[in-house]
Amino acid sequence: MEKMTKDIKKKIEELRKKIRGHNKLYYADGRPEISDARYDRLMEELRELEQAHPRYMSPDSPTQTIGAPVPEKFKRVRHTSSMLSLESVNNEADVRRFDRTCRKETGRDVDYICEPKFDGISIELVYENGRFIRGSTRGNGVTGEDVTLNLKTISGVPRCLKAEKPPRRIAVRGEVIMHIKDFQRLNKEQAGRGLNTFANPRNVAAGSIRQLDYRITAQRKLHVYCYQILDLSGAMPRTQAEALETLERLGLQASPGVKHCRDITEAVFYHHDLESRRDALDYEIDGVVIKVNNMDYQKKLGRRTTNPKWAVAYKFEPRKEITRVENIVVQVGRTGILTPLALLQPVEVGGVTVSRATLHNMDQIAKLGVRIGDWVKVQRAGDVIPYVTEVVTEKRTGEEKEFRMPKRCPGCGTPVEQEDVFYRCPAGLACPAQLKEAISHYAGREAVDIDGFSDRTIECLHEKGLIKSISDIYTLKRGDLLKLERWREKKTDNLLRAIESSKDVPLDRFIFALGIRNVGKHIAALLADKFGTLEKIASAGQNDLLALNEIGPEIAENITAFFSKTKNLAEIKKLHKNGVVIRERKKARTGKLAEKKCIFTGSLKSMTRSEAKKLVESEGGEVASGISSTTDFVVVGEKPGSKVDRAKKKGIKVLTEEEFRNRLGL
Repeated sequence: MEKMTKDIKKKIEELRKKIRGHNKLYYADGRPEISDARYDRLMEELRELEQAHPRYMSPDSPTQTIGAPVPEKFKRVRHTSSMLSLESVNNEADVRRFDRTCRKETGRDVDYICEPKFDGISIELVYENGRFIRGSTRGNGVTGEDVTLNLKTISGVPRCLKAEKPPRRIAVRGEVIMHIKDFQRLNKEQAGRGLNTFANPRNVAAGSIRQLDYRITAQRKLHVYCYQILDLSGAMPRTQAEALETLERLGLQASPGVKHCRDITEAVFYHHDLESRRDALDYEIDGVVIKVNNMDYQKKLGRRTTNPKWAVAYKFEPRKEITRVENIVVQVGRTGILTPLALLQPVEVGGVTVSRATLHNMDQIAKLGVRIGDWVKVQRAGDVIPYVTEVVTEKRTGEEKEFRMPKRCPGCGTPVEQEDVFYRCPAGLACPAQLKEAISHYAGREAVDIDGFSDRTIECLHEKGLIKSISDIYTLKRGDLLKLERWREKKTDNLLRAIESSKDVPLDRFIFALGIRNVGKHIAALLADKFGTLEKIASAGQNDLLALNEIGPEIAENITAFFSKTKNLAEIKKLHKNGVVIRERKKARTGKLAEKKCIFTGSLKSMTRSEAKKLVESEGGEVASGISSTTDFVVVGEKPGSKVDRAKKKGIKVLTEEEFRNRLGL
């Protein structure tokens, strides 16, 4: 029984960790790695486990929080109102269940506004006295990145509202997208310049809106469609339909193709109709948002922790096309994992030409039964990542060939080792394929960020013998680069400047850049915060690492194994010798609660516990779980626990929720 309990707890923790990682990739980095459907299944599995085992419920679980942590690039700003996510439904039965709940809780028949669900980046726009004063990304739903300057370059974001007497203040929510024709044009330009092309319009929009150089954003031809009034001085519109009319009247572009539906049946018909016309549209959508039209009903229905009860996202079926598997090849990743890839007859799937698709591993190949020469159905998962969903067996001719994983690494010839369902090359950086992937990772935007150091550039420099290790990046000479074909002075000088600027790197980014197995940005930041210097991290034992809540035995072993290898330490020493300076990561402690430690007890009315925690942290404070001598104050909600009495006995200040909000100026 005890073992079963531990297994359930471990499963819940693993799911939370996995979902947090995918939240960061989607919301913060703009480069999702799994489909929406796969993400929804992970969330549903976690919800079911938490409901069945409520003792393991945690306020910072992904089921209780929104989005992802805000990256450190731009200034953090607090939204005027929480930017919630939407509950996703995939079938008509769930949509009708949503309708029954709405009618039951309001006691009335309900009409709906149906809007296309854009596959873009959610933003908040704030206007005061008609002038655009701030724009921010959704971030974690409570705070986001201030991208005002970038948004000002988009024609769909007016500097001034059209109205003669604009509202004193209005905050609206919208979506930044790139039209398909502009996406195709951009990729053509990228390919023409020998640069990597983009996977899909959403990734372009995400990357463009978060550019430090606003001029790059201006070149990307982005569009903004607005669909919600978050805050308004004066009377709010009575319906969602009136809200959209208000947005248009003020000069903001509201979502196109909106339909007012008298009941849920009309909403379902609208969904099916729009899905049938999806491929004719010049923008990516992945479903229909169904909203209760009456604002009073919206208020009555209220919200859950992370999403409103008055709206759902009715998702489309993922796009699928049939094409032929011309070959199956193996790609060697940064950590040595061999991943089979299907090389396909090029086929257009949702406006994007797909010529390869991941097959994940040998277990997946066996499950699908896919062979070289097969006709297969290819899906862009979440309209992002292509993969094979099934084999069209009736088109087989008997000439198809089974694929077998090579016994030796295709990158270096080293015998391959099998680990569970994965095959791995153990050669490490002695394998050219792994080396190139490691260099690409090190130079990446989330690591030391060497602008212009594309995969093609790495391939070229490695082929010419100019980089045989990561540290060789910092030994590149201008004269050697100018001798290369198509390398002009401007390209060369730009790259060398980018390399020079990458020498000054924060500790957490450097740890991430090293490419230690299973050490992503979040774990790298934890290590930087805990140990402070690279030397202390390198000398930390497994017990020291396991003392950190989010580091388990496997990650701890990977970290100690990495720093125990002489060749890795020698490479770090070379990086130091070549001018790389590692900056200690310092946490900013400023704000209205700077250096203050607080406790929450009881239920809060105006915000969730998770939102309250984020507010405290955004103001430089810290939320603790228990009373101690270092606690500065306790915030008391409804039905508080025994912490109040303990706080009073220790002479610790006790605040009501209203006093807490006043302290923050809310």
